[in-house]
Amino acid sequence: MMELNGAPADLEAVKALALVNYGHFTSMRVDDRRVRGLALHLERLQRDCRAVFATELDTDRVRDYIRRAVADQDGSFVVRVSVFDPALDMGHPSAPATPHVLVTSRPTGRLPMPPMRVKTIPYVRDVPVVKHIGLFGALHARRTAQLDGFDDALFHGPDELISEGGTWNVGFIDNDGNVVWPKAEVLPGVTMALLQQHPHTITHITQHEAHRMQAAFATNTSIGVRAINAIDSTQFPTEHPVLADLREGYLAAPGDLV
Repeated sequence: MMELNGAPADLEAVKALALVNYGHFTSMRVDDRRVRGLALHLERLQRDCRAVFATELDTDRVRDYIRRAVADQDGSFVVRVSVFDPALDMGHPSAPATPHVLVTSRPTGRLPMPPMRVKTIPYVRDVPVVKHIGLFGALHARRTAQLDGFDDALFHGPDELISEGGTWNVGFIDNDGNVVWPKAEVLPGVTMALLQQHPHTITHITQHEAHRMQAAFATNTSIGVRAINAIDSTQFPTEHPVLADLREGYLAAPGDLV
């Protein structure tokens, strides 16, 4: 399924995503036509539209487009909402923009997903607080990690502080059983925001400190709460009572009807 502004997508308009690659998006997991954190996804689109295009986005209209996307689909899948301007000139990106809304869907796996092994790689995303469509650096880091035998990359900055994964946030459980999130420039994930409704702390975490945690996990809308069973050569347990509580609480959340 691929619709642009509520109608079948026109290839001529969509090719700007590949040729200019300027815009922003959000992805949301749909389970039986419900989305966990739907309001947060819409807020993200509105906030990022101001940052990327300096204009307002009609989130009621966007929700109508999402509703069209899920109307004839049952079960679980992921809907991606991409916001871009097909008329944007690469030479003059400062021109007034008229954002268009592209809605696509793709299959997704069952939750919870199996644990994954990650490799720390030095990388900081461009404009980390915006979920923009410029994914080259993140995917290059993921490719590097996979070629070294890992599942994904875990980023750290030049200060050696842990930040986030390629397309996910990372959380830890310290030696006292507390949930800890890295204090760094990261994309504020919707799933992370939902999990942060539970007791937690946010602090700087070095690579050395990350290796000394009791457990680690990754979060985003597609994977929910996914255990990390290795960071570099350090092994972590795939089961932990706090991790189980986070996972069960997330899965029990009913979500909002689109």
